[in-house]
Amino acid sequence: MAPEKTVRVYDDAPPRTHEDVLVQSHAHDHGHSHAHGIGHSHGGHSHGAGAGQSRLAIVLAMSAVYLVAEVVGGLMTHSLALLADAGHMLSDVASLVLAIIAMRFAQRPPTTQRTFGYQRAEILAALANGAALVAASVWIVVEAIERLHTPAEIAGLPMMGIATGGLVVNLIAMAVLHGGRDASLNMRGAWLHVASDALGSIGAIAAGFAVWKFGATWADPTVSVVIALLVAFSSWRLLRETVDVLMESAPAHVDVAAVRAALGALPDVRAVHDLHVWSIGSGTVALAGHLQVAATTTYGAQSTLLSAACALLRDRFHIEHTTIQVEPEGFDQAVRCDALMADQPQ
Repeated sequence: MAPEKTVRVYDDAPPRTHEDVLVQSHAHDHGHSHAHGIGHSHGGHSHGAGAGQSRLAIVLAMSAVYLVAEVVGGLMTHSLALLADAGHMLSDVASLVLAIIAMRFAQRPPTTQRTFGYQRAEILAALANGAALVAASVWIVVEAIERLHTPAEIAGLPMMGIATGGLVVNLIAMAVLHGGRDASLNMRGAWLHVASDALGSIGAIAAGFAVWKFGATWADPTVSVVIALLVAFSSWRLLRETVDVLMESAPAHVDVAAVRAALGALPDVRAVHDLHVWSIGSGTVALAGHLQVAATTTYGAQSTLLSAACALLRDRFHIEHTTIQVEPEGFDQAVRCDALMADQPQ
């Protein structure tokens, strides 16, 4: 008769610190349970969402009010630059509404189907904002080229006055959003929308002056093209970063090679493999990996190693959402799992 095999699950080990969760079941906000040499550590996920929503709501109200003024002014003065700026303002209003909705969704707790919650909602909103800015830039360029061929009569002085009002509104909005623009890609997308509007207002003021002082009607579409190119350039970076998150690329500020080397330099670690680093949402970096140790390494040494690994990732690389598996040399996960399942009573 084959000797009886024992599966060791250290559920009775006394908990020590939040990071020291090796081979023991533990409860936390997400309700996970881990065993067999796997450690799981979570950092906080609060990103000042309430303050961000308040900022967005203030800017939304300001933008909506001035949008009406710019549309009326653009139609009255026949200014493409003003209408282009109003188009930006319209996309601002839409993007701000989208950003607020996305932030509310991102605060929803995880479910059994959406185990990471709705943090990616903000990334999707940022992607939509970036795409909208690029589309608006293309429309402005097309309209400007047509306007160069068929110049329109433009009232320069009223155009300058309306654009100046728009610039004041945009500068106030930029100041309101400035404190939260680095908190998430969603907030940065909203800030970029407002910043592009500020550029549009400056361009409209300059074009209005050229038309009023020198009768240079070509200045209006020319300035519009320059602004559109600047907006498209800034939007491209936002789009690239959002796509990187959706493709689960390693965040730009995390040197994966340095992470691998630092983990490999920890005591008792023979190798590091299956190392993955990605962003769940803005500001939330996750890591999963396997640390290989000698087959004779004791449970106590593994526990110490896991604590050291979690502390290293948190303190040096600012990665707090980690899942680390410590395994002995020669460990074949597929074979070992099959063997464990075969030992279970039918």
